[in-house]
Amino acid sequence: MAIAQAPTRGITAEERKVIFASSLGTVFEWYDFYLYGALAAIIAKQFFAGTDPNTAFIFALLAFAAGFIVRPFGAIVFGRLGDMVGRKYTFLVTILLMGASTFIVGLLPNYDSIGIAAPVILIALRIIQGLALGGEYGGAATYVAEHAPHNQRGSFTAWIQTTATLGLFLSLMVILATRTAVGEEAFAEWGWRIPFLVSIFLLGISVWIRLSMNESPAFKKMKDEGKISKAPLSEAFGQWKNLKLVILALVGLTAGQAVVWYTGQFYALFFLTQTLKVDGATANILIAAALLIGTPFFIVFGALSDRIGRKKIIMVGCVLAALTYFPIFKGLTHFANPALEAAQQKSPVTVIADPAECQFQFNPTGTKKFTSSCDIAKAKLAAASVNYVNEAAPAGTVAVIKIGEKTIEAYDASSLTKEEASAKEKQFTDQLKEIIKEAGYPAKADPAQINKPMVLVLLFILVIYVTMVYGPIAAMLVEMFPTRIRYTSMSLPYHIGNGWFGGLLPTMSFALVAFKGDIYYGLWYPIIIALGTAVIGTLFVRETKDNDINDH
Repeated sequence: MAIAQAPTRGITAEERKVIFASSLGTVFEWYDFYLYGALAAIIAKQFFAGTDPNTAFIFALLAFAAGFIVRPFGAIVFGRLGDMVGRKYTFLVTILLMGASTFIVGLLPNYDSIGIAAPVILIALRIIQGLALGGEYGGAATYVAEHAPHNQRGSFTAWIQTTATLGLFLSLMVILATRTAVGEEAFAEWGWRIPFLVSIFLLGISVWIRLSMNESPAFKKMKDEGKISKAPLSEAFGQWKNLKLVILALVGLTAGQAVVWYTGQFYALFFLTQTLKVDGATANILIAAALLIGTPFFIVFGALSDRIGRKKIIMVGCVLAALTYFPIFKGLTHFANPALEAAQQKSPVTVIADPAECQFQFNPTGTKKFTSSCDIAKAKLAAASVNYVNEAAPAGTVAVIKIGEKTIEAYDASSLTKEEASAKEKQFTDQLKEIIKEAGYPAKADPAQINKPMVLVLLFILVIYVTMVYGPIAAMLVEMFPTRIRYTSMSLPYHIGNGWFGGLLPTMSFALVAFKGDIYYGLWYPIIIALGTAVIGTLFVRETKDNDINDH
């Protein structure tokens, strides 16, 4: 039901406290969650030391993704709790779980100390973090929206939308400060634990603040009237009128929002460090600067959505991102690692292999091994940021990599022992590195060649897209669902979109790059999903800004 617009008024002291407390606690939760992603390379060496470096890094990314994969289950568990018990107490529990898990990671012995138990415990802690985060966002967004005046929900909830970016920014800054204080060598050995341990202080502040908060007016009113849902899960997902809204919220809003958000923040960081070989400190500073400059636009677009509607802004953000990702990421290569761009143009590479041996290397569970000569050749080239074209060879042929006039034969590891495979892998990697170097492919980006102002401009544009799709979406999701099942209903599509579509983006993009032999080919994943969301959202999702959210 829509209600008439009222004049915009100033924020009361109580509303300011609600926004600050909810946002600050959520910033700390995102800080905890993002520490892992920012330190994936170091964590790979600490906890996955029993494998080769490339496999260790992939496993570390998959452990990172595990935290995303379980988020929808956290949304179900804590969403149900939030709709039955209350918003305040539910997201007090979530922050306790998140903070404790992060602190324990800082104390956890590594692979050399306790063997396989180290990665097992690490992934278990990541799963707990994912479950907690699955309950946090819906609670914070619902809590703030239910305190907001009708015509200011976009601007109020936009503060919650800044928390993911601010949490990432805070994690990058703490990491950078620790690195500077202890030095790179000490940081890689033990200093990486400090950002995790610091989180215990953030946890204490967050819990203290949240204990002083009151329950949301909408939930309190519903509870006083005895209209709380006794079965929010079956009501939200077992009745078609509500389930239809959940599905539309996923495919017509959050899937596209997630890939745009994830590409603009995390994939951009991975692309700079892993593909363009920019040193971690420089990449972190550039991303952090872009986030700092761009973050106010969450509030800008949230407030704008109160005037012109949420849907228009989100759809335009998805379309702009999809249309410009290729030129932006090619621009990042040009300005961050021009030597790599030059090598790609001057030294073409060909993989000559039996097509039947070449698999699509998407492996979200980390359980599948790619041992054919074709898969090994492609994975190594993709990891080295070398573009290549594919050429078919007769059946049963061992894959060959041709770089200019030189060739190197790959190997099949399917019948090798672990020791034989490790020795063969080292020999092949060393030979390939030498040939790639001779062909002009740089092992690292030259700091003197990085055009930092232009890289910053491109990263800022990516962040603007993030603010467009993310700024208004909390208000829109809250407004789509009735109060009695709001926490449950909005949390699930949000966390499927962000947890699955967004969380699996690095793994999917790597598989696409290895499949095609083009370092930009992984961008098709966010582009297709963003365009799909724009089409479905435009055609089937209704504008919500005038909805009455006090309907039970």
